Amino acid sequence: MPVGNSKHSICVFCGSREGASPAYAREAARLGELIAAEGWRLVYGAGDIGLMGAVAHAAQEAGAETLGVIPVHLLERERGSRAPGRFIVTEDMHERKKVMYMNSDAIVVLPGGAGSLDEFFEVLTWRQLGLHDKPILLLDTEGYWQPLVALLDHVIAQGFADASLRGYITLVKDADSLVFALRAAFS
Repeated sequence: MPVGNSKHSICVFCGSREGASPAYAREAARLGELIAAEGWRLVYGAGDIGLMGAVAHAAQEAGAETLGVIPVHLLERERGSRAPGRFIVTEDMHERKKVMYMNSDAIVVLPGGAGSLDEFFEVLTWRQLGLHDKPILLLDTEGYWQPLVALLDHVIAQGFADASLRGYITLVKDADSLVFALRAAFS
């Protein structure tokens, strides 16, 4: 069951590391600021580290409502947020994804590793199967997601997915463009 009552809730999947480029954390923080400026709620993985921490701290400092969701086994590893906002502890990773998805109106994926890819592919698959029609946006900071886009194009070209698969995602170059795309999707 969804928690909270903000105008729109944005689920952000992203890395629990900062990555090799300072631009990743810079764009994550900018996105957090913009989510707050729009009056939207941030739904995130509740970690205080990496891009997850950057987006959450910026959103909270700018006054955004937040909902952090973390599985019990990651509390110590990702230093589960004790910052203002709601905080849910789940039993496992699958429940975490489900709670984050159910409490959001759009899915945003920032640079990240295997966990972020898992989260992306699950919501993309659900979209492909017609289980939802929420916008899915990839924040392509410094071209980070270009190899993923090439893989999706390859999957389509090899006949393992319909061309409509690419239409389920929106690729944006920076946080400002991402918020512009979300505004359009919500209108």
